[in-house]
Amino acid sequence: MLKKKNSQEIEKREAMRGGNGTVMVRHFLKPEEIRARTRLCAELVLPPGASIGVHEHGDEDEIYLIQKGRGLMTDGGKEFEVAAGDAIITGQGASHSIKNAGSDDLVVTAIIIKY
Repeated sequence: MLKKKNSQEIEKREAMRGGNGTVMVRHFLKPEEIRARTRLCAELVLPPGASIGVHEHGDEDEIYLIQKGRGLMTDGGKEFEVAAGDAIITGQGASHSIKNAGSDDLVVTAIIIKY
């Protein structure tokens, strides 16, 4: 299955999970298009100052692949910087958040996989 970029759904989420600003979500594939138990397969674009607020994932893992920019992430109470090329896995009930800490867009591929 090929899903061209111009046919992928795009949405803007204000104050995503209680965060700041607007996050653009481009759904590479929707859950119903994936046979595996997947809840999200998308590109997230956080402009400077935008963030995704603290939230948990019970019974699932979230993978972040940082494509561009730099950010500040919290995961399970620990805070660390992330940058292009970094890969993060979170979930199993741990809380996490991410914010753009740079002057360029923070671009993240996000995949949520259910157990």
